[in-house]
Parts: sequence; C-alpha cells; structure tokens
Amino acid sequence: MRKKIKVWHMEITDANKIPGAHDSPKRPYELKKLNHNLPEFHRFLYLAVGAKWCWYMRLAWSYQQWLEFLSHSDISTWVAYLDGTPIGYFELKNHRDGNVKIAYFGLIGEFIGRGYGRNLLEDAIRTAWTQGGKRVSLHTCTLDHPQALTNYLARGFKVFKEEEFEDNIPDEKIQPWPQAQKN
Repeated sequence: MRKKIKVWHMEITDANKIPGAHDSPKRPYELKKLNHNLPEFHRFLYLAVGAKWCWYMRLAWSYQQWLEFLSHSDISTWVAYLDGTPIGYFELKNHRDGNVKIAYFGLIGEFIGRGYGRNLLEDAIRTAWTQGGKRVSLHTCTLDHPQALTNYLARGFKVFKEEEFEDNIPDEKIQPWPQAQKN
C-alpha cells in the first residue's frame, strides 16, 4: 500500500546541551556492545523492535547481505538487557566527517512505556559522543512510536530538515515470524 511518510532529520552538535550528559548513567538495565556480529541476532533485534513500527527495509535481506553489512567497522550495535532478556537496542554508524548516526533505536514492545526509552536514548547519545562524534544525528518518521519525536527533542535533538515522501508499506502487519499472534 502506498503511504505518505513525514521524516524529521535531527541532530545534536553540542555535547554540553545533552540532558544528563555529565551524569553517570543510572540505568535499570545492563548495556552491552555486541562484539560478534551475528546476522541471526541482528535480524531478531530488527524484527522484535521494528515490526510494530513497519521497519520493512531490511526484511528482504539475505543472510549474506546481513553478513556484508555487519562486516563494516563503522557499525556498532548496543543491546540493553534486563535480567538477561534483551529489551531494546541501538545501532550506530560512524561517518568520516565526525557524524555518528543513531541508525536504529528502540525497545521491544513489552518494555515500551516503562521509562527505558529515555535511558536508552541517553545511552545512545553518550556512546555516539564517546566514539568520537562531533555531531550526533538520527531521523524519525510518522511510522515511528507516537512519542519518539518528543523523546528526541527532550534529549536535546534539533530538527534540521523535514521531508515527505510516499513509499510502499506492507499491507499486512509485520510479525517477528509468520502467523505470530500478538495483542
């Protein structure tokens, strides 16, 4: 189905303007960087977090495409675990110009609305700066969680560009696996 999508491109260019930038992280979860890029686990995270928000772009990727993507040294993935269970993740992409993009960010559905999104986003921003970023960027769109834009703005992001486009969005609700039934 063709659908109109609005996109907000956002950035932070001053680490001192990040709320809580100089505080020690007080997170209720354990944050770990993935050091072994397993396509199966990355695809799990992508689907578990993104299915509800129509993340469809990587669904058709083959195992080989995931391997090739994950072999790039400019990509890093961080996972939040609560009592051993993954609750969300973020993926960073370092660019040569000093920009670190939060390429993907989100929580698994069962953990939305518990306050973890704020903490995880602050962790993503701090991590981007510690990786040498001079600018942290991301984009969000009308397909995302209704509070995503508000969360990004509250963490110090500023919109630098807006755009609209149409794209083919899958007609059926994306599921982590075929015929999955979830309320």
